[in-house]
Amino acid sequence: MKNFSKSIVAAGVLVALSTTAIYAGPIKDRIAAGEAIRLGFADQPPSAYPGADNAPLGFANAIAIGVLKSMGITKIEPVVTDWGGLIPALTAGRADMVTGGMYILSTRCPSVSFSEPIAQQYDGFFVAKGNPKGINNYADIRDSNAIMVVAAGTNSIEAARKEGVPEANIMSVPGPTEMLAALLAGRADAGALPFVEVERMVAANADTLDASDPTKMPEWTINYTGIPFRADDADFLAEFNTALAAYFASPQVLEDAKAYGYTEKDLPGGKTTEWACANR
Repeated sequence: MKNFSKSIVAAGVLVALSTTAIYAGPIKDRIAAGEAIRLGFADQPPSAYPGADNAPLGFANAIAIGVLKSMGITKIEPVVTDWGGLIPALTAGRADMVTGGMYILSTRCPSVSFSEPIAQQYDGFFVAKGNPKGINNYADIRDSNAIMVVAAGTNSIEAARKEGVPEANIMSVPGPTEMLAALLAGRADAGALPFVEVERMVAANADTLDASDPTKMPEWTINYTGIPFRADDADFLAEFNTALAAYFASPQVLEDAKAYGYTEKDLPGGKTTEWACANR
């Protein structure tokens, strides 16, 4: 009887471990178990943002979903968090891929495995109407002693530091909503975002905001967006990259993402993830 009881307990433990592995294991295990692929993103339009019932919207989500669909994968689940929580959600197994429009940076590449690039993007700033401090690049922030507001965990913090902007002049907040509030309240002079997001922000607040001139940003601020995966999903990532290449070779990518302002100018060109990890 004791042996039988031990067998029952052991079986229960195995079932529990198996269930946990299916839930938190690699993407292929989730697919085999009929589980949804969990897309992690924040509220950062037009790259990625939640719609009704947290539906995944934005060009990065549209592209990721388009590639997954071409692979025969249609069961997805949104995981919405703030920007700074995206990589922690991925590495902790709460999300399976990050579709938030994240730049491929040398500081991020050791922690996650990026897909090949899905877009090239330019940094920019939204500023008060008339751009009173003449802010068009990070050096202008430094030279005018301006306060720059950013979303926590974004590349703009590193870029500002590279140009010598003092830490006291860099304000970190959870996301674009808080960034706009800080600028409108006079607590910040410029909000740093990918320029495609700056354009959207300014269009929605045309009476109070202007955009910086992106042509005055240095070349090294051009970044390449990818989709991060966990390192133990390398086999799935290889298949995803194959499907991604075929997807970008067709007009479908522009068709799927055009509603979010994504055009030919946003295509990543010939840059690779290996290049971006080494140079950005």
